[in-house]
Amino acid sequence: MKGWMGKSRIFFLLSLLALLLAGCGKENLSALKPEGYGAETSMDLIILTAVIMLFVFAVVLLVYTIVLVRFRKKKGDKEFVPKQVEGNKTLETIWTIIPIVLLLIIAVPTVIATFDLADKSQAEEHLNVEVTGNQYWWHFNYEGKKIQTSQDLYIPVGEKVYLNMKSSDVIHSFWVPSISGKMDVNPTNVNTMFIKANEEGVYYGKCAELCGPSHSLMDFKVIAVSQEEFDQWVNDMQNVDPKAKPGSTVAQEGKTLFQENNCMGCHAIGSSPAQVAPNLTNFGDRTKIAGVLEPTKENLVKWIMDPESIKEGNKMTGKYPDVSKEEAGKIAEYLMQLQPSDITPEDAKENNK
Repeated sequence: MKGWMGKSRIFFLLSLLALLLAGCGKENLSALKPEGYGAETSMDLIILTAVIMLFVFAVVLLVYTIVLVRFRKKKGDKEFVPKQVEGNKTLETIWTIIPIVLLLIIAVPTVIATFDLADKSQAEEHLNVEVTGNQYWWHFNYEGKKIQTSQDLYIPVGEKVYLNMKSSDVIHSFWVPSISGKMDVNPTNVNTMFIKANEEGVYYGKCAELCGPSHSLMDFKVIAVSQEEFDQWVNDMQNVDPKAKPGSTVAQEGKTLFQENNCMGCHAIGSSPAQVAPNLTNFGDRTKIAGVLEPTKENLVKWIMDPESIKEGNKMTGKYPDVSKEEAGKIAEYLMQLQPSDITPEDAKENNK
């Protein structure tokens, strides 16, 4: 008896723990608040599947209750063997057909949605972005527009944007739960999907495929703005001058240090196609440093001096000479002033309120 009670307690505790863990997560990374075409399609399928499962559960529970009440053995009843129905063709047919019908109700819309979300027939009529997954950041090349950027993907609201995705190293998975589903990003082939945001705003994304020790820190953002604002952002990005002189003396010294320490060997500012490290053209407008830190000068100095302590396994570690805290501060001052456009994630957040 004690053994049975012990197992029951363990089962109860594990069930409670599973329930608590099911509620863990971030509010801005939920597929249950769809704000885009792909997410709405997925939500429709989730609701359809849930309704069917609840229907099956209710029917099974009802039958179980009827059998339990009506056919339970009562005190004084004689022992008897219930009538056996094995081999009953009618019953066998019924409980074979019903699951098939239910599966078809789920499968047909799912297959239709899968082909719809993978449809590339209109790609040439819309904006195309080449997406490259790297450990542990994302690179975006706006095809035909000579714009290279990283971590923040700007798109026009209400328009389809086709993403042609490939990995530079291991398998990643592109996922913006509030506006789209997931798509694997492989090193051997290009996978294409489209995203479409219904409203202006900042939508948070993550890599959804275990890709290394800092997989959980491989965040990015999709910033949806009006078509007019997007056109302005494109124009601003296309007219960036990498040789432009920073406004302050400290930033000028930081730029010199940035070049002397061979940072430009991996990073790029402007339309350079270099993808060894994140493009820094609009670094000062980003809402996160390295995808995880608040955008302050102090945090940037920490990242420059010891990136390994923040993002384990990143490819920046050990690729440049050691710099003093003062030098890192000057480089940070230069990077923080890289703000080529008035269109920023903060503007999109305000529009989405």
